[in-house]
Amino acid sequence: FFLGWLVYGMLMEGFMKENTNQCMMRPMEEMTWWAMILSNLFWGLVIALILSWANISDFMGGLKAAAMVGLLICASFDLSFYAMSTMFSNSTAMIADIAVGTFMNAVGGGVIGWWMGRGKAAA
Repeated sequence: FFLGWLVYGMLMEGFMKENTNQCMMRPMEEMTWWAMILSNLFWGLVIALILSWANISDFMGGLKAAAMVGLLICASFDLSFYAMSTMFSNSTAMIADIAVGTFMNAVGGGVIGWWMGRGKAAA
């Protein structure tokens, strides 16, 4: 959640405003925060479940696995949005969103992997 605010809300704010259809966006004052928080929690649980199934319990393993999952899911959603909507003004914005989503998933997956492995003895 914090990383999303930092990356999309601060670092990419101008780029995203210029390259996405703002007609569909809520103003910051009208954001439905409870839904945003639940969305982030559920996505974290998805990544944790995948890492658990893969028996990953370290930062680098979580980072790599979550980067791959993030890339595939972000590309799938963003390509469909690009094909069927006016969400992205151009393919550059779509590619940037995929890259940012992949990065955010990687960092989150690394943290989740680290958290799941804490307290385990090194082999």
